[in-house]
Amino acid sequence: MRKSLFAILGAVAAIALPFGASAQNYPERAITIVVPFSAGGPTDTVTRLVAEAMSKDLGQQVLVENVGGAGGTLGAGRVAEAEPDGYTLLLHHIGMATSATLYRKLPYDTLNAFEYVGLVTEVPMTIVARKDFEPQDFTGLLEYVKANKDQVTVANAGIGAASHLCGMLFMSAIETPLVTVPYQGTGPAMTDLLGGQVDLMCDQTTNTTKQIQAGTIKAYAVTTPERLDVLPDLPTVTEAGLPNLEVSIWHGLYAPKGTPAPVIERLTAALQTALKDQNVIDRFAELGTTPSPEEDATPEALKKKLESEIARWRPIIEAAGVYAD
Repeated sequence: MRKSLFAILGAVAAIALPFGASAQNYPERAITIVVPFSAGGPTDTVTRLVAEAMSKDLGQQVLVENVGGAGGTLGAGRVAEAEPDGYTLLLHHIGMATSATLYRKLPYDTLNAFEYVGLVTEVPMTIVARKDFEPQDFTGLLEYVKANKDQVTVANAGIGAASHLCGMLFMSAIETPLVTVPYQGTGPAMTDLLGGQVDLMCDQTTNTTKQIQAGTIKAYAVTTPERLDVLPDLPTVTEAGLPNLEVSIWHGLYAPKGTPAPVIERLTAALQTALKDQNVIDRFAELGTTPSPEEDATPEALKKKLESEIARWRPIIEAAGVYAD
């Protein structure tokens, strides 16, 4: 009996040792961060900057793979099913929370299918329009859209995209439904806004700042409590009396459920270091955002954020009655 017990313990140790050694030496090869949206979009831009900085700290290349479709749920599902070894990660935005209500038959459990690494950034949103749109300021915009609600078109990058969520919140805040025009990605939506085919769009500063500065689109407001240094002349929605329109598109880094704790700890440390990288800080500033502080770039902070955002958006989505399935 004693011999059998030692044999069993030895077998367990033989199995556990390589796995433990692998976690201890992590990473030993390139890491892939899945972006659940198309290349060139706001989340893709954020991810590539962070991936480059994390590569330097981890000593291995951190690659970015775009797996778009279904409002970000295809990419999230891909990571949920990946080997939990720390070599396939997910960088998702607020859509991680809203998809839990938008999609009633998700192939994964949003809160329990992932390990949490940390928050990355919270990107402000801007309410913008084609450059020749009639209203000259935010007050005028509100008056105009309420009087012409059946003619005003609002572009978005598809159900679950940041622009869709912000547009939904905008219509909820002003209690006025508008004509929504969904696209297959941020790029096509912005192209049509630039071309004057649609009237309005609510999108991240990472996608709109350069266009606003160039004067190719008209900007009305930013969805933050305070004005942005990069766009100092752009008023806030709070200044216009719509504090319930305040929203930022937060981004978080995740790993598949079951990823070893030492690997998560190493990734969190690398993320925190990356967010202090001067290139990341400078480039984020140019895009109208800032890296998350160290206390937010943690598993605990990200999990708390995801839970609270699911609770915040569920009644808004249910009231709108717009579902993706």
